[in-house]
This record gives sequence, structure tokens and C-alpha cells, in this order.
Amino acid sequence: MVVGDVTTGTDVLVIGAGPAGYVAAIRAGQLDLDVTLVEKDAYGGTCLNYGCIPSKALITATDVAHEAATAEEMGIHADPAIDLAGMMDWKDGVVDQLTGGVEKLCKANQVNLLEGTARFADDHTARVSHSGDGQGSETLEFEHAVIATGSRPIQIPNFEYADEPVLDSKGALALESVPDSLVVVGAGYIGMELAGVYAKLGTDVTVVEMLDSILPGYDDDLKRPVKQRANDLGIDFEFGYTASNWHDRDDGGIRVVAEPADRAAADGGSAEPVEDERLELDAEKVLVAVGRQPVSDTLDLEAAGVETDDRGFIDTDSRARTNVDHIYAVGDVAGEPMLAHKGSTEGQVAAEVIAGEPAAIDYQAMPAAVFTDPEIGTVGMTESDAEEAGFETVVGQFPFRASGRALTTGESDGFVKIVADEADGYVLGASIVGPEASELIAELGLAIELGATLEDVAATVHTHPTLSESVMEAAENALGHAIHTLNR
Repeated sequence: MVVGDVTTGTDVLVIGAGPAGYVAAIRAGQLDLDVTLVEKDAYGGTCLNYGCIPSKALITATDVAHEAATAEEMGIHADPAIDLAGMMDWKDGVVDQLTGGVEKLCKANQVNLLEGTARFADDHTARVSHSGDGQGSETLEFEHAVIATGSRPIQIPNFEYADEPVLDSKGALALESVPDSLVVVGAGYIGMELAGVYAKLGTDVTVVEMLDSILPGYDDDLKRPVKQRANDLGIDFEFGYTASNWHDRDDGGIRVVAEPADRAAADGGSAEPVEDERLELDAEKVLVAVGRQPVSDTLDLEAAGVETDDRGFIDTDSRARTNVDHIYAVGDVAGEPMLAHKGSTEGQVAAEVIAGEPAAIDYQAMPAAVFTDPEIGTVGMTESDAEEAGFETVVGQFPFRASGRALTTGESDGFVKIVADEADGYVLGASIVGPEASELIAELGLAIELGATLEDVAATVHTHPTLSESVMEAAENALGHAIHTLNR
């Protein structure tokens, strides 16, 4: 039996329950708006279910095993046995706890939850199709809408995710056995994080990257310790190549074919590789991690009059509004940077703007982190960014090898770098590569947000012995009076 179509109304329709959407819905509920949140898959979106959280759980678990197996210098001798099924069960338990919490928080804030796929009928109406035979659909009339449909992995020609040996990031986080060998296509943050996970599980990993280095967009001095650690883990790299095809091998496994990236670009990626130029890489599986693209093609945006750019991203202003004033877009679908915390911030701003609050998004102190080994954290301007913006800069740096706490953890690669305006000392940006960089960067984000100076950071007493002392010492280094490293 098909459920008859019904029409209901809501103040705010939120499409997508990832970190951007559920935050928008909860905040709107807190502001006494009637909110309906539509989700077609799982509460928490890609981040909680198939991205940020499960990947960090596996990174943590494999780090524990790797550290135990390589701690001879500390007098610890161990050979951990990896129970991948148990590891995956633990990871899934973390995910279930968080996604269940999202659903409970939404309900506690009077958010109406609908499972289904939403499409616009016009700029004040959407139709929600419910999954399952005979479930039918319903019509929602709204005063305001927030689009938070996120992103999906980019697919490259000849590598269909439906084919069993070809993995996207979701598939790589749910394997039932550790592959003997793995080709990773793409050396961005997803590719590098998962390459590290499987290398620590004992997999022979080869990374194929069309550019000439890992982690595009990050400065060379940040990438260098990450690349060195990857080499130490036995990860092989093939730079300047594009994966073009794969086929099954007679003796089992697959063979991934790659061709020079400059030739692939010239041919538009359509030509067969030249035999004497191509690479052939044998593996058990291949992970494609070449980036993500917005999910905006499922919404019938034209019916609502919402415009996108040529990549499918929805353009927004500083208040998260699209070209249609009462329709907002937040998170990955609203463009770079594709970060969960950026989406949550936008979701909160959108809800507050809808409620008449004077909210706006400020990206100046938006941090980013890469959970490689070692981690990378950045916020604000790089030195080159600041100079291009017209600042005369002063830079302070402190190496973790001079940190007592870093040495006691056995993790002393990397550094803290602070960039400031030489004229008045205001902190403009910072970058960290090393232990707990994703945590340490928050202090420097706060410094930028509050308009703190190098003197403010240097004069803040930090607990000893801690990694955070390195932030203080970097500020002191910029001022010329660091104690535990040579001053510039």
C-alpha cells in the first residue's frame, strides 16, 4: 500500500543531517523555530559514519599497535596481534554512540526528523521521497531552507566503486581482512591518512599521485616530516602518474595501470597508456582518494532558483545565504574548505540569521588538521599569504626535538611556527607539524580570534612539561628571547 501524499509546513527545512545540517537544525530548535530535518542515509552524515570519526578511530587503534611494536628504545618489546574484526567492532561502537547521540539531541531540541530524499518543487516547497517499497512521499512547505547535503568521493574513469577490489574511503574503513598489498590513488589528506593506517597493519602500500609531492596546498616544511615517516613505514610513492585502468591477474589480485600525468592531461585522460611509459602495480585492492565533490545534483535546485558554480558548489555570502535570500547552504556543498567544523560553524550561523540574530561567518581563524603521522595543524595566514597581503612579517619557530615532553613521548619530529605582523606583533597565522598538532593549533586559533600579540602568547604561562610549551617558545623565538632554542 502506498501512503497517501500529505502536505505539512515548517519554519525551517534542513536537508542533510551531517555536522553542518544537524547543527543548523539543533540551533534553530534552540531559537524556538519549527524545524524539520531530512536525512536519506544516517544521522551524522559522512563525517560521523564514514569519514572523520571512523578514520580517526582506526588511526588511533593502529597507532597503539605500531607504537607497542616499535618501542624497543623505551625498553618495551612486544609483537601485537591484530584482530581486525575486533578493531572494526570497536570503531563501529564509537560511531553508533555518536550517531545515536545526534538523533537524541535533535529530538531533545524539538527537531522533527524525516527519513527520505528531498527535492525542491519551488522556492518554498520540497517533496520528500521515503525509502522502501510503498513508503510514498510527502510535501513540505517551508519559510526557510538550509541545504546541507555534503559531498561524495570523486570517481575517476575505469575505477567504479561498485567493482569489489576498488575502494572509496568508506570501503577502506570497513574491510573484513587486512590486504597484503594496496595501491592508493591520491596523496591528499584522505589518501595519506589511510595509507598510514594500512601500512601500520602490515599492508604493502604504494601511493600514486599525479603531482610531485604529497598533501597539495601545504607548505613543504610541513610535508617533509610526514613524507619521511611514510618512507619509514615502507610506503612507496609514484609521483607524476595518473591511474588509468586496472585488471585482474591470473594468479589472483589486480594490476593497476598508471601513465605519466602530463600525458594523461594532454590526452584528456582518454588515450591508452604507452607501454614503455606506463607503470604496472600489483595489489590486492586499490583505494581511490582523489578528492570529493558536492552533492548538489540530487536536489532539483533549478526549481528553487538556487545557483551553483561550474563545479556544483552553491555560492553563499557571509551569512550562508544563497542567491535566493531565504535558502541557505552550509558545509561541503557550500564550497572549500571541506571541513566538518567549518560546516558546523556555517550551520549555526544560518540558524541564527534565520532567527534574526546578527550572525556572520568569519573564516580568518578557521583551523585545519591532517591526521597523518605526524599530524599537521594550520590556522590563519602562512608567511607567504601574509606577505602577499602586504604585511611585514616576523616568524617564530620551535622544534619538538627541543621539547622535554615531546622527547618523553618518543615523538619529537616537527615544529611549531607562528607568523605575526612585525609592526604590532599581532598573530596572523600558525602551522604545526608534530605530536598532537590537531589539538595544539586551537590555542593559536584563539589567539587570532582574540587579536592576541606575540607578547600575549609568550607571557601566558604554560604548564611544564607539556607540548603546549612549544607554542609559547615559538612566540618567544619570534620576539628574540626563546630559552630552549637558538633565536633567529
